[in-house]
Amino acid sequence: MSELFDLYVRNIRFSDAVDILLLWFVAYQALLLVRGTRAFQTMLGLLGAGMLYVLAQRFELYATHWLLEKLFDTFLIAMLILFSADIRRGLAGAGGRLFRGFARTQDPGSFEDIIRASFLMASRRIGALIAIEREATLQEYADTGNRLDARLSEALLLSIFHPTSPLHDGAVLVERGRVVAAKVFLPLSLSKDISRFVGTRHRAAIGLTEETDAVVIVVSEERGTVGVAIAGEVRPANDPNELRQRLLEAFATTKSGTRA
Repeated sequence: MSELFDLYVRNIRFSDAVDILLLWFVAYQALLLVRGTRAFQTMLGLLGAGMLYVLAQRFELYATHWLLEKLFDTFLIAMLILFSADIRRGLAGAGGRLFRGFARTQDPGSFEDIIRASFLMASRRIGALIAIEREATLQEYADTGNRLDARLSEALLLSIFHPTSPLHDGAVLVERGRVVAAKVFLPLSLSKDISRFVGTRHRAAIGLTEETDAVVIVVSEERGTVGVAIAGEVRPANDPNELRQRLLEAFATTKSGTRA
């Protein structure tokens, strides 16, 4: 056994080692991308089906083997159809990590206008959705609303979300200190893990952060609270300092250009 192992090791080329490391890296990154999504649960199910396929072949369970073989024939097409949103979000995240040097940064100074406007609207029980772009572009969502391309300010946000404003429904998209669009429709999350008591505004915030890496500020008009949605999860911000800290952490950059 040891002789065979030594022979195998001696025959490994440098390109073989690079090939193995590359495959390991791709598999590891793929797992990171789908972790916590429906696709990850499906991958676990498919892994179990693959093990059953091998056992069926080993013990000559012909009917089971035939059924699983037909299932795997249509596996790729089914994955592309059923998990197109997860795949799109994963590719956007992968592209952002690979090309951080081209990432668009957000001006931290613009956060103060968002923070002041958010808590002022919460105190007045005015609902709001403010989506802040990070690395993945939000242009396809901006096309569903009214284009503005205006300088971000507290007064602008308050006027947009005022109940008498024709733009108060939907979300505002912010990119590099500018309001790109208002009255934008965000995708609602279909996750079954969300409480049925969660409103449409929170589902929209979660839905966008499930498909992109955006940060969404959600102001509840019913409870008068402020929350921050990141990566499919909404966490409350109890005061301006906490909201400021969440935003700075989400958009933190080091000198090397990587995000925290």
